[in-house]
Amino acid sequence: MSATRGDSVKSSKMSWEEDEEDEAEECEGCELETLGWFHANLSRHAAEALLLSNGLDGSYLLRKSHEEPDFYSLSVRAKNSVKHFKVEWTGSSFKFGFNEFSSLQEFIEHFANQPLIGSETGTLIVLKHPYPKTVEEPSIYESIRVHTAMMTGKTETDLVANATSLGTKEGYLVKQGGRVKSWKNRWFILHRNELKYFKDQLSSEPIRTLDLTECSAVQFDYSQDRVNCFCLVFPLRTYYMCAKTGAEADEWIKILRWKMAQIKKQQPQKMGSQFRP
Repeated sequence: MSATRGDSVKSSKMSWEEDEEDEAEECEGCELETLGWFHANLSRHAAEALLLSNGLDGSYLLRKSHEEPDFYSLSVRAKNSVKHFKVEWTGSSFKFGFNEFSSLQEFIEHFANQPLIGSETGTLIVLKHPYPKTVEEPSIYESIRVHTAMMTGKTETDLVANATSLGTKEGYLVKQGGRVKSWKNRWFILHRNELKYFKDQLSSEPIRTLDLTECSAVQFDYSQDRVNCFCLVFPLRTYYMCAKTGAEADEWIKILRWKMAQIKKQQPQKMGSQFRP
């Protein structure tokens, strides 16, 4: 009886020690959340809006990944787009890109030295400005001088919140010309409902801006004598372009289709409001 009781006490002690070790490991991972540039409940969409409207080129912030609970996301502004990178706590170290850090101090020092990172699209970004989780704002309010309703008879159902979807992406694609069917390397930027392409990454003015509200389809294309190609179908022209890899082409197709799905969601609301008496 006493031996059984002793074994039980020993077993519960070992279990308690294991739980304590697990909690200690989890707490080490949670140390990321003490950083001044960690934004606890920020979504991907909100991170893009924040960095695009108020950040600089090279501004970045850390947030919890909503898609994968065990990961964190580093959101970085690169000119007119925002890119997202995974940060993983393995249980004993922090993994970011090709680097692994055994302590939070090592992780912080790495960022203090403004690391240069490169994405699959070839974009190089220097991480310069951690975006703080608390930003001072002036407590100044405008005085209301005019206040009147512009319409009558509207109800709560007419009050529809609406905003253009963000979802940004940029990178080089090889594009087929319109009249002369030659292929040229062009720098593409996807922002809001526009896809712009430039002569190169340093060009300030786009060659053309494609309005995605007029695009009817985005799909892989196998008609060209090239690989990793896809096309965007517009009323007057179909645009053909190719990525370096199949994975990259798939990324472009997914985000472009997501954009078009968001546009379609908004269109019935706009059409419905036009035909209301």
